[in-house]
Amino acid sequence: MKYRALTVAREYGSGGAEIASMVASSLGWRLVDKVLLAEIGSRAKVPAAHAAVLDERVDPWLHRITRRLWGRGGDGISAIAPVELFDADAAAALAKQVIEEAYCVGNCVVVGRGAQCVLQAKRDAFHVFVYARWADRERRARDRVPPGADVNELLHTMDEQRLEYVRRHYGENRLNPHLYDLMINSHNQCERAARLILLAMDAAG
Repeated sequence: MKYRALTVAREYGSGGAEIASMVASSLGWRLVDKVLLAEIGSRAKVPAAHAAVLDERVDPWLHRITRRLWGRGGDGISAIAPVELFDADAAAALAKQVIEEAYCVGNCVVVGRGAQCVLQAKRDAFHVFVYARWADRERRARDRVPPGADVNELLHTMDEQRLEYVRRHYGENRLNPHLYDLMINSHNQCERAARLILLAMDAAG
């Protein structure tokens, strides 16, 4: 089987995005990561930075309740014209569209955003989950945050946000091994991990 798409889910600080970039470069495929945010921003007519703030997030429950109420008239019953609102749910819906379109074009590596769920039924999509030991994740994450930042809290927060994102939008546990063809510990060695993914795709294909 010849694969036309690779999805890479990743723990924050595991090097997953860097590994995905290396694999895309080796294959000569398009990397769908930051470019996805630019496309979401363009379609929603908002700055890419605004899309980035909502990236792989879930709206607070109060926001979701308020949004539902906006669809009703003053009596709380009558429907009114929908309000165009760009929030985390809207960003996720646009991300799904972009992922599906990228798959249709083919030869793409999609990072995160529940792509392993969006393309789960596609037999010619290969799904990878990249993880790493907590200490390795801490070391990588520390390079991205201001001095004195609570790296442990950041890792816990990012883990929970990504779990909730996939749970809310796709009804799946992103840690479920049955969503993936390969789960790999990066050991903070991105080049080695990228080579292993390429070997696995070649062997499976």
